[in-house]
Amino acid sequence: MRIDDTDALLFDLDGTLIDTVDLILRSYRHTVGVHGYTPLSDEEWLKNLGIPLRMQFRHFTQEPDEIQAMISTYIEHNLEHHDALVLEYPGVRDAVASFSEAGYRLAVVTSKMHGSLERGLERGGYDGLFEVLIGADDVVNAKPHPEPVLMALDKLGVAAERAVFLGDSPFDMASGKAAGVRVGAVTWGPFSREELAGSEPDYWLESPTDLQRFLPKSQHFKL
Repeated sequence: MRIDDTDALLFDLDGTLIDTVDLILRSYRHTVGVHGYTPLSDEEWLKNLGIPLRMQFRHFTQEPDEIQAMISTYIEHNLEHHDALVLEYPGVRDAVASFSEAGYRLAVVTSKMHGSLERGLERGGYDGLFEVLIGADDVVNAKPHPEPVLMALDKLGVAAERAVFLGDSPFDMASGKAAGVRVGAVTWGPFSREELAGSEPDYWLESPTDLQRFLPKSQHFKL
């Protein structure tokens, strides 16, 4: 697949553009401890990575006020330690820059709130590379619902059949497929190929070098 049949590339954030696994786990453990709940294992918590906190915290309580309090605790801790713990996936930022230079329309579709999304992009060196940013607070229905992907396509003015959504979780794959775009599963995030196989992605990306397949041959970059 080359640029001649694709106009837009959509990306998830956590686990795809930036490595935030350690930050997420520390913020989760802190929040559960502060609010006095018995924590899930790290592995169980990570299985829901990619859906909004308000949905994840329903495991502990159904009370809206308590869920909101937990979200506030989580975000406060997350932002306090954000810049020290967020890491890059070597080569991914360069790939995104190459996509921009090649003429792709670029968007981020994440379950993070918009403020955290922008801070993550800044920390990863992605400032100015994405035309459209869709966070959890921009939609009524977050991933795995198709609404975030459809909103990104609408803002870009690109048809679904001309776009690809790249993400690291089954929720990304479900959201993209429901929106009618092709989906690519990256395996450098917390989800293994085995965990993603049931989503039946259109493309597998085992390392950032695999991103080169989306570029015209004349614009391949070196990692």
